[in-house]
Amino acid sequence: MNRRVLTVGLLVVLPLVAVLLLNIGRDPHSIRSPLIGKPAPAFRLDKLSGGAPIALADFKGKPVVINFWATWCVPCMQEHPEMVAASRRLRDQVQFLGVVFDDKEENVRAFLEENGSPYPSLLDPDGKTAVAYGVAGVPETYFVDPQGVIVSKYVGPLDAVSFERELAKTRGGAK
Repeated sequence: MNRRVLTVGLLVVLPLVAVLLLNIGRDPHSIRSPLIGKPAPAFRLDKLSGGAPIALADFKGKPVVINFWATWCVPCMQEHPEMVAASRRLRDQVQFLGVVFDDKEENVRAFLEENGSPYPSLLDPDGKTAVAYGVAGVPETYFVDPQGVIVSKYVGPLDAVSFERELAKTRGGAK
């Protein structure tokens, strides 16, 4: 065997193997965002249901789950039952907020009438809140601790296990 070919092959393969080994067990949905560890961007958005707008600052002292979603997003529809169940189970401990991402208000209303939601859905018509959070697509969920600091960003549909793991971070749990 040619030593040069073997050497070049090892130089190509070994770094790839090292990257793979370093990332074994890491959740590909739990994304390292530059916002983690920083105060959550403030917002004041209108509720789909009407009434007074909601500001993130209204929930200081309580963990907040901010879920960016849309009716045209299949993974958002997959995670909706889990978000509803979690918000009902934790209603006194955690504030859930759904932020509608690039969707038509009538589609959102129809979806929520059919599927329900015990937490507010907020309208972000110009997308400024999504931009402030660095949303690249939906669903994206941000977990904010009681002090208003983002502790986790999850990309993709949340299941019960992932949700509990990410929520634990708002309470000072494992990271």
